Amino acid sequence: MMRKVVFYTVVILFCTTLILAVLVLRPVPIVEEKDAIMVKGVVVGVYDGGVNDVFFRLSGDNVRYYINRGTELGLNIDSLKKKLIGNQVVLKFPDYWTPLDWNNKIRHLSKVEFDKEVIFNELR
Repeated sequence: MMRKVVFYTVVILFCTTLILAVLVLRPVPIVEEKDAIMVKGVVVGVYDGGVNDVFFRLSGDNVRYYINRGTELGLNIDSLKKKLIGNQVVLKFPDYWTPLDWNNKIRHLSKVEFDKEVIFNELR
Protein backbone atom coordinates (compact mmCIF):
# COMPACT_ATOMS: atom_id res chain seq x y z
CA MET A 1 0.00 0.00 0.00
CA MET A 2 2.77 2.44 0.95
CA ARG A 3 4.58 1.68 -2.31
CA LYS A 4 1.49 2.65 -4.30
CA VAL A 5 1.21 5.97 -2.46
CA VAL A 6 4.89 6.74 -3.12
CA PHE A 7 4.57 5.65 -6.76
CA TYR A 8 1.52 7.83 -7.40
CA THR A 9 3.11 10.78 -5.62
CA VAL A 10 6.19 10.50 -7.83
CA VAL A 11 4.04 10.21 -10.96
CA ILE A 12 1.99 13.27 -10.01
CA LEU A 13 5.12 15.33 -9.24
CA PHE A 14 6.73 14.27 -12.51
CA CYS A 15 3.63 15.16 -14.55
CA THR A 16 3.27 18.52 -12.80
CA THR A 17 6.93 19.34 -13.43
CA LEU A 18 6.62 18.31 -17.07
CA ILE A 19 3.53 20.47 -17.61
CA LEU A 20 5.20 23.49 -15.97
CA ALA A 21 8.33 22.99 -18.09
CA VAL A 22 6.25 22.93 -21.27
CA LEU A 23 4.40 26.12 -20.25
CA VAL A 24 7.61 27.93 -19.32
CA LEU A 25 9.71 26.85 -22.30
CA ARG A 26 7.20 27.27 -25.10
CA PRO A 27 8.09 30.11 -27.47
CA VAL A 28 6.14 33.35 -27.68
CA PRO A 29 3.77 32.97 -30.64
CA ILE A 30 4.19 35.05 -33.78
CA VAL A 31 0.66 36.17 -34.59
CA GLU A 32 -1.09 37.94 -37.41
CA GLU A 33 -1.63 41.65 -36.90
CA LYS A 34 -5.41 41.25 -36.63
CA ASP A 35 -4.88 38.91 -33.65
CA ALA A 36 -2.47 41.16 -31.74
CA ILE A 37 -3.44 43.24 -28.73
CA MET A 38 -2.87 46.97 -29.29
CA VAL A 39 -1.87 49.55 -26.69
CA LYS A 40 -1.28 53.26 -27.28
CA GLY A 41 0.67 55.41 -24.88
CA VAL A 42 3.34 58.02 -24.29
CA VAL A 43 6.82 56.59 -23.84
CA VAL A 44 8.46 57.60 -20.55
CA GLY A 45 11.37 55.18 -20.68
CA VAL A 46 13.46 53.10 -23.06
CA TYR A 47 16.18 50.93 -21.60
CA ASP A 48 18.31 47.85 -22.02
CA GLY A 49 17.25 44.86 -19.98
CA GLY A 50 18.34 41.28 -19.99
CA VAL A 51 20.23 39.82 -22.92
CA ASN A 52 20.15 42.65 -25.48
CA ASP A 53 16.42 43.21 -24.88
CA VAL A 54 14.91 46.67 -25.42
CA PHE A 55 12.31 47.65 -22.80
CA PHE A 56 9.67 50.37 -23.04
CA ARG A 57 7.64 52.05 -20.28
CA LEU A 58 4.47 53.98 -21.01
CA SER A 59 3.02 56.79 -18.92
CA GLY A 60 0.44 55.53 -16.42
CA ASP A 61 1.06 51.89 -17.36
CA ASN A 62 2.83 49.52 -14.98
CA VAL A 63 3.45 46.91 -17.69
CA ARG A 64 6.97 46.58 -19.08
CA TYR A 65 7.02 45.98 -22.83
CA TYR A 66 10.08 44.49 -24.51
CA ILE A 67 11.60 43.50 -27.83
CA ASN A 68 13.49 40.27 -27.39
CA ARG A 69 17.15 40.75 -28.37
CA GLY A 70 16.26 44.10 -29.88
CA THR A 71 19.80 45.45 -29.95
CA GLU A 72 20.92 42.34 -31.85
CA LEU A 73 18.23 43.19 -34.40
CA GLY A 74 19.78 46.64 -34.98
CA LEU A 75 17.77 48.78 -32.55
CA ASN A 76 19.77 51.44 -30.72
CA ILE A 77 18.69 52.40 -27.19
CA ASP A 78 20.00 55.98 -27.39
CA SER A 79 18.34 56.77 -30.72
CA LEU A 80 15.07 55.17 -29.53
CA LYS A 81 15.17 57.37 -26.41
CA LYS A 82 15.68 60.53 -28.47
CA LYS A 83 12.94 59.60 -30.91
CA LEU A 84 10.29 58.12 -28.64
CA ILE A 85 10.43 59.54 -25.10
CA GLY A 86 7.57 61.98 -24.64
CA ASN A 87 5.80 60.78 -27.78
CA GLN A 88 2.85 58.48 -28.34
CA VAL A 89 3.52 55.03 -29.78
CA VAL A 90 1.39 52.08 -30.78
CA LEU A 91 2.52 48.74 -29.34
CA LYS A 92 1.18 45.38 -30.50
CA PHE A 93 1.73 42.03 -28.83
CA PRO A 94 0.27 38.52 -28.72
CA ASP A 95 -2.19 37.37 -26.09
CA TYR A 96 0.24 35.05 -24.34
CA TRP A 97 0.59 33.73 -20.81
CA THR A 98 3.46 32.03 -19.02
CA PRO A 99 3.91 31.01 -15.37
CA LEU A 100 7.08 33.12 -15.29
CA ASP A 101 4.85 36.19 -15.70
CA TRP A 102 1.59 34.98 -14.21
CA ASN A 103 0.10 38.49 -13.91
CA ASN A 104 1.11 39.74 -17.40
CA LYS A 105 3.32 42.61 -16.24
CA ILE A 106 5.94 41.97 -18.95
CA ARG A 107 4.78 41.82 -22.58
CA HIS A 108 6.74 40.60 -25.59
CA LEU A 109 6.30 43.15 -28.37
CA SER A 110 5.50 42.11 -31.92
CA LYS A 111 5.27 45.60 -33.41
CA VAL A 112 6.20 49.17 -32.46
CA GLU A 113 4.84 52.12 -34.45
CA PHE A 114 5.58 55.82 -34.06
CA ASP A 115 4.09 58.58 -36.20
CA LYS A 116 3.10 56.09 -38.95
CA GLU A 117 6.67 54.69 -38.96
CA VAL A 118 7.25 51.03 -38.12
CA ILE A 119 10.13 50.88 -35.63
CA PHE A 120 9.95 47.09 -35.19
CA ASN A 121 7.78 44.35 -36.67
CA GLU A 122 7.70 40.58 -36.33
CA LEU A 123 4.02 40.12 -37.11
CA ARG A 124 2.96 37.81 -39.92
